[in-house]
Amino acid sequence: MPAGEPWAGRGRTWRALSAAEQCVDLGVGTIFRAHTDFVIDRYAARVVKIMIYAGTAAPDAPGTRTGGIPLTPPGFEWPRCRRCAGAMQFLAQVSVAEAEAGSDSPGLLSVFMCQNDPGMCGDWDPTSGGNRAFVFGADAAQTPTVPGEGVTLLGESCAVRVEEVDAEDYVEAQELWLQETGGRELDVVGQLGGRPMWVQSDETPTCGGCARPMTFVVQLQEGHDTQNAANFGGGGCGYGFRCGPCGNAAFLWQG
Repeated sequence: MPAGEPWAGRGRTWRALSAAEQCVDLGVGTIFRAHTDFVIDRYAARVVKIMIYAGTAAPDAPGTRTGGIPLTPPGFEWPRCRRCAGAMQFLAQVSVAEAEAGSDSPGLLSVFMCQNDPGMCGDWDPTSGGNRAFVFGADAAQTPTVPGEGVTLLGESCAVRVEEVDAEDYVEAQELWLQETGGRELDVVGQLGGRPMWVQSDETPTCGGCARPMTFVVQLQEGHDTQNAANFGGGGCGYGFRCGPCGNAAFLWQG
């Protein structure tokens, strides 16, 4: 289907995004509607941008992707776990402009998580020191040196395409896309922007700078292939946030 051309299905309007709006990989797990009703008003109702696996990407590809090597500004030092001091695993980088409606930010949200001793470093918690998230600016154009020790990279650098689905939430968007396309469930690998669908309860992080709730940027599934997937507890989801005014970012996962 040509980019930007709408099509109808079951009373819904869908649109394939152009190459300039492309995104990248994650994987799939079970997401529940429970615990979301009381947070729905925090996030604007909108068309859901679902992320569809689209094959292997170059390890240094620009824009949104999972895996590979992050694009970073000069002088970036690979993050280390606060608890075990090991080098963290790079999970994904996400274009802020792709995720946030009306944004022209050149920034990338990049997330890392400790996997040197899974489950022992609090890697699911946004403040434990077991993961890190960064918002890089337009100068994020080089790849840093990857540490020689520790679990630092995913098994695949993945590209995705982004499709907009007229749906109430991420769960419904997945269901509609599968019904209309006959696609593979594991190929639905996440969502950009909108509102998160929590596996458990709402854990929107508070910015350490201004004490306000952070803006939701991305929800990541574990991956399209279990052998190359991120570890979110087995079927869980990762959630990336940022604070625009303060330049801070946060990551957590629920399983």
